[in-house]
Amino acid sequence: MTATTDGGGAITDGADPRHDTAAAPAAAAAGPSGEDTGLPKAVRDAADRATRELLDRQDTAGWWKGDLQTNVTMDAEDLLLRQFLGIRDEETTRAAALFIRGEQQPDGTWATFHGGPPEISATIEAYVALRLAGDAPDAPHMARASAWIRDQGGIASARVFTRIWLALFGWWSWDHLPELPPELVFLPPWVPLNIYDFGCWARQTIVPLTVVSALRPVCPAPFTLDELRTGDHDAYPAKPLAPAASWDGIFQRMDKALHLYRRVAPRRLRKAAMAAAGRWIVERQENDGCWGGIQPPAVYSVIALHLLGYDLGHPVMRAGLESLDRFAVWREDGARMVEACQSPVWDTCLAAIALADAGVRPDHPALVKAADWMLGEEVRRSGDWAVRRPGLAPGGWAFEFHNDTYPDVDDTAEVVLALRRIRHPEPGKVDAAIDRGVSWTLGMQSGDGAWAAFDADNTSPLPNRLPFCDFGEVIDPPSADVTAHVVEMLAAEGKADDPRTRRGIAWLLAEQEPEGCWFGRWGTNYVYGTGSVVPALTAAGISPGHPAVRRAVRWLESVQNEDGGWGEDQRSYRDRAWAGKGASTASQTAWALMALLAAGEREGEAVRRGLAYLVETQRPDGTWDEPYFTGTGFPWDFSINYHLYRQVFPLTALGRYLYGDPLTPARTARHTGGAAPAAVTAEEA
Repeated sequence: MTATTDGGGAITDGADPRHDTAAAPAAAAAGPSGEDTGLPKAVRDAADRATRELLDRQDTAGWWKGDLQTNVTMDAEDLLLRQFLGIRDEETTRAAALFIRGEQQPDGTWATFHGGPPEISATIEAYVALRLAGDAPDAPHMARASAWIRDQGGIASARVFTRIWLALFGWWSWDHLPELPPELVFLPPWVPLNIYDFGCWARQTIVPLTVVSALRPVCPAPFTLDELRTGDHDAYPAKPLAPAASWDGIFQRMDKALHLYRRVAPRRLRKAAMAAAGRWIVERQENDGCWGGIQPPAVYSVIALHLLGYDLGHPVMRAGLESLDRFAVWREDGARMVEACQSPVWDTCLAAIALADAGVRPDHPALVKAADWMLGEEVRRSGDWAVRRPGLAPGGWAFEFHNDTYPDVDDTAEVVLALRRIRHPEPGKVDAAIDRGVSWTLGMQSGDGAWAAFDADNTSPLPNRLPFCDFGEVIDPPSADVTAHVVEMLAAEGKADDPRTRRGIAWLLAEQEPEGCWFGRWGTNYVYGTGSVVPALTAAGISPGHPAVRRAVRWLESVQNEDGGWGEDQRSYRDRAWAGKGASTASQTAWALMALLAAGEREGEAVRRGLAYLVETQRPDGTWDEPYFTGTGFPWDFSINYHLYRQVFPLTALGRYLYGDPLTPARTARHTGGAAPAAVTAEEA
């Protein structure tokens, strides 16, 4: 039987057990203030189609998860790992090569995001992987790639991580790589450049790489890479020493000293350091066998432990390799794509928010099942975050299926917002989990009043200066998008006037860019930041007429595309001229709409055109197409296409246009008249 809608557009279908037979709540039958909205039927129909499609995607266990697409270095490094361990098989190789070839651009190169420019390291790694798969170097697609690589300076132009992979097979000299001494693990947290000065993702990668760097293994290469070399065997281009008084000069000289140190390092000390690193790695292996729930640390941890004597049959190694297999997505054409990470907690809380905001009843079985699953994923033990917050009780949620060592503030805030939208049969159970999550989040506030994703006060500038760190962010400073999600969550919990919330609000107001937007650390980019901050500010009581909100509205209106949508290219992370500019996407259009709706622009022309874009680009099955990468791992360096973003965010925007934000009444009751919280100064207001 076909699902239908009631007068307010809420899904109703007595024949389908996923849908509730009762009508939507009264607030859903009209706009936020109770008036007849007079919405175009097309908008309601689009929301209903998207709702049905999202409900159909839910796993029987209660979670949602879309593919997390990055770039071909994940697939190439997976093959190189298997080659190094001697476990590469024909089926995996064939399927990985099929995917890698399919991502090659006409000029023979590979990019790191859809429509992006060629990238030297990705192209080198993809080329080497195809050589492993048997592609001949004189094949046209390979010849185009190798010619481009040589034109860019050959393999000497690759980043450090790529050259580490090449060194594992003797294609590059270990002498020409930055030194990473395992003795690093002995540095206490108060010493500069200790491992806890690095963001958790970098920390998990660096510790195993200290073992690899110390042992310098070389697996016999199955072929040469002479076709990628320039000059006399790619003599490593020595950079001129920077002035000794500069940070670059200091770290260059430090690296030279560390290369000398490895020759005289006390054998017992080095052996003890590698053993300590091995214990650190094993202690952080998750229940599913992975490390941190992300592929790169898992790969390097497997290599390090193998070098320390763990054979492939050891339970730690077996579990680690099995976890890497679970990152593989097998496509209908037989290709195999490797995810860098999996995002079920993030996807599930966003899906629950979208469905609730689109008028699905709060006690709908799908939402209750999602709540049960999220409650089961609560992190109840301490992790690395406790190094900086030793007295803080655990709580909160991680991003992945298993990552109890590294819960994150962003997921915790959004899970709380999702749970508050669901009418669970055991409200006390929900309240207790939320209380723990809120307390943990408040304890993770950094000294400047804002919040980062994984750690508090992880802001030392020194790690980024290391010669080793030439790829992506290695620290975890506070960001506007994470801080906004926390402020929005705290407002929903009745803490808009809490001094800690007000400090977060003041930080957000101070971080607004001159144009009126906010930088987006974990989503692309200024559209994401702005789409996160404006709803948070208004939820916390900042008036839609506040100058900061009006500047944001004007900026969003100024960057709206001719087709009515919004888009922003990853290049905005390097070039501000790209801020708010790029092909329209469903997810970025939704972020802009969420900000404009929160700013009171429901009847505005920009909102109307944005809604029309979503309606017109929706497929008949309720989905949207989105090849562009709108997620961010490392700004510019590591881009993500979350395949569920194109569903959850448009549905959220459509739902908020139809019914308003379901948590808004409680918020506005606490801040009548839109007055700014007391901690916001008169100048800021």
